[in-house]
Amino acid sequence: MGPHPAVAAIRLAVRRVLTDILDDHGRPPGRPAHEQPPTPLVLVACSGGADSMALASALAFEAPRLGIRAGGVTVDHGLQAGSDLRAAEVVLRLRELGLDPVESVVVTVGRGGGPEAAARDARYAALDAAVERHGAAAVLLGHTRDDQAETVLLGLARGSGIRSLSGMAAVSGAGGRYRRPFLQLDRQTARKACMVQSLPVWDDPHNTDPAYTRSRLRHEGLPALEKALGKGVVEALARTAQLSRDDADALDAWAGRAEAGVRDADGRLECAALYALPPAVRRRVLRRAAIEAGAPAGSLFARHIEEVDRLITGWRGQGDINLPGRVVARRQGGRLVIRQG
Repeated sequence: MGPHPAVAAIRLAVRRVLTDILDDHGRPPGRPAHEQPPTPLVLVACSGGADSMALASALAFEAPRLGIRAGGVTVDHGLQAGSDLRAAEVVLRLRELGLDPVESVVVTVGRGGGPEAAARDARYAALDAAVERHGAAAVLLGHTRDDQAETVLLGLARGSGIRSLSGMAAVSGAGGRYRRPFLQLDRQTARKACMVQSLPVWDDPHNTDPAYTRSRLRHEGLPALEKALGKGVVEALARTAQLSRDDADALDAWAGRAEAGVRDADGRLECAALYALPPAVRRRVLRRAAIEAGAPAGSLFARHIEEVDRLITGWRGQGDINLPGRVVARRQGGRLVIRQG
């Protein structure tokens, strides 16, 4: 008798991602051991919740069958009483699954961009450091199709454009280090997989705290949409994310090619050449230029780029445009200058 359907589904999703990692790192299965490069290490980022525990169990099952080393990292944000004890419990559970190395990393959460964004920034910084410390090939993240739907709705509410509507990528980070195997699986499948395997899970109270935007969306917004529009909203939003990502990738590639043609011999942006570009391409060129000048990508919103764009399309002698990261955009003699002020 085979595994429960939920367990089979999460294992298959993880197996596919691990096979991709092997291909990316030049170790296709079936090649003689003496011809293989060093065994890659894949880490799972685990909070102890159902999604990441299901992911950890699937990694522990599949990795040895593919000749991959499997480890885990849990991040202690220090935002709740007893968080250190819960992190220690997660470490114990991961080790019981057979993962090695396993570690808990304590982070200090700042205040920039709100509590959710600050915690996310601290978490990814810790995971990046863990990758470098252990020489890992990749980190698996337990984001599900439900998380993807929430991300799309948040992007829609913020009016952030098509890139925001594309949600989370299946592969992201430096060198493709972050992999999300569960973006096509719903949250309930992961929870059921934990139940049938008797895996203990921890339900983060922040996930039900109405003080957090994503929590309100999860428990109030999406249920209201499903009540008004019927079932299938989550699946439709996930499809929207993929379609938007395809479009955004194509426009980004176009902007990358167009950028060289809108700079003069000194590398300065020419306003007339920028004006001739389609708006979607032009704004991408402007965003890239602002980031290159030092504006933090996570703090650079659509409204910032729209203000800079008006220096091209609605020039009335307006003054400097201040951007995040102390970056300033100004128009000078038919050229657009974007630099730190």
